[in-house]
Amino acid sequence: MRRGGHRGQSWKEKSKTSMSSSATSRASADAAEAVSNRIGGLGITENSGQAAAQISSAGLSKLFGGNMLENFTVDNSTYTHAQVRATFYPKFENEKSDQEVRTRMIEMVSNGLATLEVSLKHSGSLFMYAGHEGGAYAKNSFGNVYTAVGVFVLGRIFHEAWGTQASKKQSEFNDFLESNRMCISMELVTAVLGDHGQRPREDYVVVTAITELGNGKPKFYSTPEIIAFCRNWRLPTNHVWLFSTRKSVTSFFAAYDALCEEGTATPVCKALDEVADISIPGSKDHIKVQGEILEGLVARIVSQESSKHMEKVLKESPPPPTEGAGLDLGPSLREICAANRTDEKQQIKALLQSVGTSFCPDYSDWFGDEKAGDTHSRNADKSVLSKFLQSHPADYSTTKLQEMMRLMREKRFPAAFKCYHNFHKVNSISSDNLFYKMVIHVHSDSAFRRYHKEMRLKPGLWPLYRGFFVDINLFKANKERAAEIAKSNTMVENGSSSTLGKDALADEDANLMIKLKFLTYKLRTFLIRNGLSILFKEGPPAYKTYYLRQMKIWGTSAGKQRELSKMLDEWAVYIRRKYGNKQLSQSIYLSEAETFLEQYAKRSLQNQALIGSAGNFVRAEDFMAIVEGGRDEEGDLEMEREIAPLSPSPSVKDIVPKKEGLIVFFPGIPGCAKSALCKELLTLPGGLGDDRPVNSLMGDLTKGKYWQKVADEHKRKPYSIMLADKNAPNEEVWRQIEDMCHRTRASAVPVVPDSEGTDTNPFSLDALAVFMFRVLQRVNHPGNLDKGSPNAGYVLLMFYHLYEGKSRNEFEGELVERFGSLVKMPLLKSDRSPLPDPVKSILEEGINLYNLHSSRHGRLESTKGSYAKEWIKWEKQLREVLFGNTEYLNSVQVPFEFAVKQVLEQLKNIAKGDYSTPDTEKRKFGAIVFAAVSLPVTEIRTLLDNLAENNPKVNAFLKDKDMVRSLNRAHVTLAHKRSHGVTAVAGYGLFLHQEIPVNLTALLFSDKMAAFEACLGSVNGEKVVSKNQWPHLTIWTGEGVPAKEANTLPQLLSEGKATQIELNPPVTVHGTMEFY
Repeated sequence: MRRGGHRGQSWKEKSKTSMSSSATSRASADAAEAVSNRIGGLGITENSGQAAAQISSAGLSKLFGGNMLENFTVDNSTYTHAQVRATFYPKFENEKSDQEVRTRMIEMVSNGLATLEVSLKHSGSLFMYAGHEGGAYAKNSFGNVYTAVGVFVLGRIFHEAWGTQASKKQSEFNDFLESNRMCISMELVTAVLGDHGQRPREDYVVVTAITELGNGKPKFYSTPEIIAFCRNWRLPTNHVWLFSTRKSVTSFFAAYDALCEEGTATPVCKALDEVADISIPGSKDHIKVQGEILEGLVARIVSQESSKHMEKVLKESPPPPTEGAGLDLGPSLREICAANRTDEKQQIKALLQSVGTSFCPDYSDWFGDEKAGDTHSRNADKSVLSKFLQSHPADYSTTKLQEMMRLMREKRFPAAFKCYHNFHKVNSISSDNLFYKMVIHVHSDSAFRRYHKEMRLKPGLWPLYRGFFVDINLFKANKERAAEIAKSNTMVENGSSSTLGKDALADEDANLMIKLKFLTYKLRTFLIRNGLSILFKEGPPAYKTYYLRQMKIWGTSAGKQRELSKMLDEWAVYIRRKYGNKQLSQSIYLSEAETFLEQYAKRSLQNQALIGSAGNFVRAEDFMAIVEGGRDEEGDLEMEREIAPLSPSPSVKDIVPKKEGLIVFFPGIPGCAKSALCKELLTLPGGLGDDRPVNSLMGDLTKGKYWQKVADEHKRKPYSIMLADKNAPNEEVWRQIEDMCHRTRASAVPVVPDSEGTDTNPFSLDALAVFMFRVLQRVNHPGNLDKGSPNAGYVLLMFYHLYEGKSRNEFEGELVERFGSLVKMPLLKSDRSPLPDPVKSILEEGINLYNLHSSRHGRLESTKGSYAKEWIKWEKQLREVLFGNTEYLNSVQVPFEFAVKQVLEQLKNIAKGDYSTPDTEKRKFGAIVFAAVSLPVTEIRTLLDNLAENNPKVNAFLKDKDMVRSLNRAHVTLAHKRSHGVTAVAGYGLFLHQEIPVNLTALLFSDKMAAFEACLGSVNGEKVVSKNQWPHLTIWTGEGVPAKEANTLPQLLSEGKATQIELNPPVTVHGTMEFY
């Protein structure tokens, strides 16, 4: 049992020895710490137990005056020591669909292998705190207004919790974190750092993770351990629910599905409280501090023992008292920000001064040392990274961190390794002892997916964390010290095989996690806020295309799509009329949106359900934190973006109606043969097999804005087939095409060269080689991209990189999600031999050169940058290598005639409807309204026919009714969300897709309706009981009579206004339990 600050030897003072499970491990840890404390005179782990000393003027002069890093050479005596300083959980990307993850979660809980843990997702930003020495961090930065706000809010939490003891407890907390090298991660929820889904009523934090960093791999606390720790230090905890049985876990997912389109905090928390096995309310009530708009839920698989552990913690660690209630705590965060509006620096200083010296005695991470006259940049030269990777590792954790960074650089992951001077260590710096902070900033989620794949291949790899900060020490070691380091490393390697074994990637089930968001939140953030730039820059039609696509990705129900479309169209008119061409700022969008939504909700109950909650408006303009230049280059308040599914959804067959036009376009690269294909399609007799004329517009021969020309031509000939003979490589172009289709009632079909692709590009190097080879064989190309072009290779690399960041699945999935279909043009033979090494090498050299060029010069022509000579040399070598492999490059291509035939066949299938959208991993679950047993319609119709044959009353009743038309589905309703409540519906999740016997015992009918009386059977020995007072199967209602009126048939029978025909013996029909 781990509890708060009383965790004994697991939470140690620096002078104490860390205890582990074996004597060997203890020896290894002791040796590693001994070396750590000798490194450079002051190890990264050294702690005086005192408040940090002010940085001296002499220290700063030493740091900035002598080019110490430049003069620090790496040789055989150079070592480095690196330790993680702050981090959040690794980002694990589920490679399975959400539906597959849910199924696996239910299966694990049902079989007693795990427990499902669910927590609220508060709507804020990541804030990490490692003590005043360790530092305060945002997602990818430190020493700015984001971290100053975080420190203030956390400091204020101590005053609220501890009252007059706050200063003492703040100091103890800082010392505790430093002594045990720990990091506390929190969701920072505040109204001063930009709008999310709802402006919070209070500024607060909720602890989401606690990490022990020690001398090795970060160790994350379990949720029971987090609650014990937080209750000991009186820190805010989140609301958590545990589901440990099949009934509870299936009920949870059903409850979410029933609430996903209308859920707000009150009904969601109420429903989960009713279906969970254990509910632990958060110390910060979301409804009171944030409001009703709930971002979502986070569900993850945890140990089967988690429930027992939680019960023990709750028993031993009761909720702490709040001693600061009623005390005057001084100016609030919003008051301080409002009173200091000059610049960001002034706001930061005011916030930190208000926190007090017991919690924040040192401002060096924000300002260096102003007393010492520090005006220098804290940024360190990028050579820190190269010298770090070239140096000998001083311990095992350094080895693992070097391994991670080398891999990311070699694989060209989209990440930056930003290095900064460590002002806390200035007085310890010497010419052979340098200290830095490093931020590992991952730019794209694709990096996490790719890294996860690498972990499969190399189980010893440490995970790639979100919010990743590392302390680095570069130093020289004499022979004696080097021998000690080597001895320590040998002991760790030989004595911690069990630890190394734990480095292996855990069973994937241990990382199962799913985020479940609510539509009432998404309509504000994704549809309103994120759509502002499109609305103001591209206009209402493009905005409509944008929000319809988002709803399609989410699988929003048809009814909600109609309601939202009506509301968003009205919003677009309202905000454009008010702001004209000046875009509303996304950071304060709620200033306008909340007022609009509140007025819209007042019109009807239906609108209220759509909006969720509006009103109690909080004005933010007067106290917003100032971010100079509007920058957010660190991504700490990165705008949420909904990621399209990896591949598109299966659907009924797509068909292009003959009354509509068709635009065929080409997301490709020069050399993909699109122009040659267009010529073939233009000359084919019969076109695409219908009477629509086929036209083409060649990009290289069209002056002006090409896509506008296509739109104009399509308006002129709306029922034609337009071949858009121009490369369409990015989302901006795709959005234009979507907008064009929306305005002209046309459909669009992308034609793409077939290729395996890479992890981050939909086109493989094999495909790129063929494209380049084709381009360099051209003569007199209308776009001047041919053998005579001196920079043809560069141009193709530029196009190639326009697709960077998308795997083949993501690329194809997004196209189908946008346009409903996809045509693949065969390119390479499947049985080809591998790409020759010289071809592969010259392409990789070109890609590396392109990355260097673009990082320095952007899109400047290759002939004009600082790498002009390198480009000339590479272009020459490219031609030599490709033409030297002519035979190979010709042999691997499929015949052009075959490619044309395949494309034509696919296009004809789309035109006539013989095309089904490719399979998907998209969510296949959605809003639930009721639970019912679905019965086979044919069996019910047969039963009615038999009854009519044998019973004159039934025959007379049915003879004038078209039962084929009126009885097209059959079900026995078990519970309805509106009538019986969410949890009543969710409770049937236990029987989802299970076969249930249903005994039909009587037929009741009146002049307005008819229904079978139903008696439900059992599943695995458990009786299925309907919440309806009279379980029945409605088979017919008169015109204008709702189906629910069939519930009155027993009453009508007792009044002599209905007829009953008993079925003796009862007829048994089998159906399955489904949600609708």
